[in-house]
Amino acid sequence: MVAYEHLYEQRSLYMHLKKSTLAVLMIPAAMAHAQDWQAGGVVSGGGRSSFSFFNGGDAGGVGTGVGGQIRIALAERVITEWYYDHLTAPIGDFAHRQDQHIGWSVLFRVLPPRAHRPLLQPYLVAGHCFDHTLQLANADAANRAERWSSAVQAGAGTHVNLSERFDLSLAGQYMIHLGTDVHADEHDGRVEFHHEQGGSLEGHLLVHLSFNYKLFSLW
Repeated sequence: MVAYEHLYEQRSLYMHLKKSTLAVLMIPAAMAHAQDWQAGGVVSGGGRSSFSFFNGGDAGGVGTGVGGQIRIALAERVITEWYYDHLTAPIGDFAHRQDQHIGWSVLFRVLPPRAHRPLLQPYLVAGHCFDHTLQLANADAANRAERWSSAVQAGAGTHVNLSERFDLSLAGQYMIHLGTDVHADEHDGRVEFHHEQGGSLEGHLLVHLSFNYKLFSLW
């Protein structure tokens, strides 16, 4: 009788632990199901491809690159974006440049909140970044010049909501760099880099195609 009661207690304890474990495992799924992924506090992350169309300056070709971003929604219509991009672009046929952008932007969704998730969510975007530019001769990587600068950018884009937590974003921004100028020339087969005195403004159009996945909510 004692052995039977002991087995019964063990079986009851096992069933209790099993139910408790299942309940704990179901909490994240329940939270994800109940989460409003369009509300403030949502954190998302993703990657992006970038295209840079330079106006004037040395780089007349189209620059291409990749990067990533983390987005934190302050409210349903206001989102901060923290990003990194690495781009390369040709300088004629004798040199090329590599640009690294580290910065932040604020996205403002144009349309007011809706009861259901829309397919398209257009937004305005503006922000600031720090830029490191490295220019190198194609035939001799040791022949190089570099600079640090600051930049501001503004433009517009849209989210393409593919699901509650996953979206694509397409945005175009015009970026203006504030800093000293570095440019390259070729003389008798020799590539020369020149650092100009004083400040200069260098602008180019950036187009980003990104994917973003909503990870969790801070509040």
